[in-house]
Amino acid sequence: MSVLDLPPRTGASAGASVTDPVMDERTRSRIGHGLIACGLALVPWLVVLAAGVLVDTARESLTWVGLDGLEAVGLVATGLLVLWRDPRRVLAASATAALLLADAWFDTTTATSGTDLMAALAMAAAVELPLAALCVFLTIRGLPRAPRPLGGPRRSR
Repeated sequence: MSVLDLPPRTGASAGASVTDPVMDERTRSRIGHGLIACGLALVPWLVVLAAGVLVDTARESLTWVGLDGLEAVGLVATGLLVLWRDPRRVLAASATAALLLADAWFDTTTATSGTDLMAALAMAAAVELPLAALCVFLTIRGLPRAPRPLGGPRRSR
C-alpha cells in the first residue's frame, strides 16, 4: 500500500467502534488535544513576530512568521488527524517534526547574544525537540507494517 492508496479515515461516522492498534482512546485524546493546543498557542507568538518587535527587518519577521505559522498548522493538523484516527497523521506528523527540528536549529544558530542563545536552547530543549520527538513517534507507530516476503524462508514455531 503506498501513501497515495491510504484508506479513508475511520471513526464515529462509520457507526461502529473502530479500534486502533497504535494507541488507546485515552492516549489518542490526550495527544490529539495536546497537539492542537500547542498549535493554537503559537497564534499569539505569531502576532508578536508579525509586529516585528523581536527582529531587525521585515524580511526576517516574515521568515519567522512563515516557519512558525507552518508549525502551528502542522501541529493542529496532526492533532486533528490523530483524533480522527486518520492514517494520514503519519504524513502530517513527519512534516511537523521536520519543521520543529528546523526551527530549533535556526533559533539556536541565529541567536546573537548569550541571553538569546540561552532562550533558544531552552525553547529547543523544553518545547521544540520534545514535540518533534512525539511527532516522530507518531510517524513510526503509524506506519503500516511491512508484509512478510512470499518466497522467503519460514521461521519454525
